[in-house]
Amino acid sequence: MSGLRFDDRVAVITGAGRGLGRAYALLLGSRGAKVVVNDPGGSLRGNGADDAPAFEVAGEITAAGGEAVACTESVATAEGGRAIVEAALDHYGRIDVLIHNAGIVRAAPLTEMTYEDFDAVLDVHLRGAFHVVRPAFPPMREAGYGRVVLTSSIGGLYGNHGVANYGMAKAGVIGLSNVVALEGAAHGVKCNVIVPAAVTRIAEGIDTSAYPPMGPELAAPVVGWLAHESCSITGEMLVAIAGRVARAFVAEAPGIHRPEWTVEDVGERLAAIRDTSDPWVLPVVPSAHVDHIRRSFAMAVEKVE
Repeated sequence: MSGLRFDDRVAVITGAGRGLGRAYALLLGSRGAKVVVNDPGGSLRGNGADDAPAFEVAGEITAAGGEAVACTESVATAEGGRAIVEAALDHYGRIDVLIHNAGIVRAAPLTEMTYEDFDAVLDVHLRGAFHVVRPAFPPMREAGYGRVVLTSSIGGLYGNHGVANYGMAKAGVIGLSNVVALEGAAHGVKCNVIVPAAVTRIAEGIDTSAYPPMGPELAAPVVGWLAHESCSITGEMLVAIAGRVARAFVAEAPGIHRPEWTVEDVGERLAAIRDTSDPWVLPVVPSAHVDHIRRSFAMAVEKVE
């Protein structure tokens, strides 16, 4: 990727004061992007505020010869999301790249999770994604160009103990990304999901002594490519963990069709219903939704079993 640069591109990166977001900001800044480094500097639980992380990263970029400004607004509100995007428009007159990386963690078993902790996590991860995508999408569409990278997690793909709020938020981000990809396709706006894993402060309390190298710098190049004009995919998910990069995707077994079903029929034909030997993988863009309906209806017309 040594030849791929972001000269004259403006990138907004949320949660860029630490961890993965910091790595993304430094990488894009080193390759010519003008970066809005967004981070309110709160705790891992989202409490408090500290201007230092955002300003320190912006300072690192400028000290290395790049361009950056700090923004300490929070993605947790619609007003904060607008202010973050406006920071790019006010300082640089455009927005080309949006990377939503901001996140907090408030873990608890389902039997103990409070609604306050549930809402706080969704406000940053899921509603926060919408809070920045909503104001960023119109200027991208008008310009005929945009790259949006939203952040999910293996916790969103596969679940995990004690983080129902986090898992729900990260799964919801995938749905938002698919819609942005579909609605942006005719306007040069591409949207994809990064599913990263790195040892950052979000791993506090976890024994990582047996982990292989998992620094944020291993995931940053994947995000860099998704954010670049040469990115050739949209509506997809890329996993980046410990140096492994892979596509994640939703698939369906073809299933079977019957003109009528009983409860007993479902149980008796469960093996065929669950047979994934010839899966359907329907690309979001251009028409997975329509293709899904068309293929399903075709089975009904053909009376396939």
